[in-house]
Amino acid sequence: MADDRTKIITQANIINRPLYFANLKVKYFYPDMPKLENKIGSNWIDLYTAEEESFLPGDFKLVPLGVGIILPEGCEAIIAMRSSTYKKYRITQTNGIGIIDNEYCGEEDQWKLPVKAERFVTIPAHTRLCQFRILTNQPVIMFDTVDHLKDDSRGGFGSTGN
Repeated sequence: MADDRTKIITQANIINRPLYFANLKVKYFYPDMPKLENKIGSNWIDLYTAEEESFLPGDFKLVPLGVGIILPEGCEAIIAMRSSTYKKYRITQTNGIGIIDNEYCGEEDQWKLPVKAERFVTIPAHTRLCQFRILTNQPVIMFDTVDHLKDDSRGGFGSTGN
């Protein structure tokens, strides 16, 4: 493990990126699941389908991702589709993004991806389908009511990039 960390620190220094470590406990629900890998320079970690999944047009399924993870206290995982997934398979994640809180870590709490198919498609087992990253939970927020915001306005909704 020390050699792996030295390698990671060296790579992180090369790309001039701050480095934080978290050791995550991962349960693989299937013995042949690809192991999770955190690639230096990437902000997301790929997740794989656990089994082959076939869809008819309009089908909804919770696709098993074959892992359960104990997340650090005060953190949550965000799951989003890979950019190529829709193009290859014509499926969409029904909840836009998935949020897994750190209490979803029981013996049977396998991560799954809710998807809906646009056409008939079969997705092979161990396909890189989506990805996740870990974020700290939102801080406690207080709201103060005001009569005015900043004087500078960007021009209203949808005004950037004009």
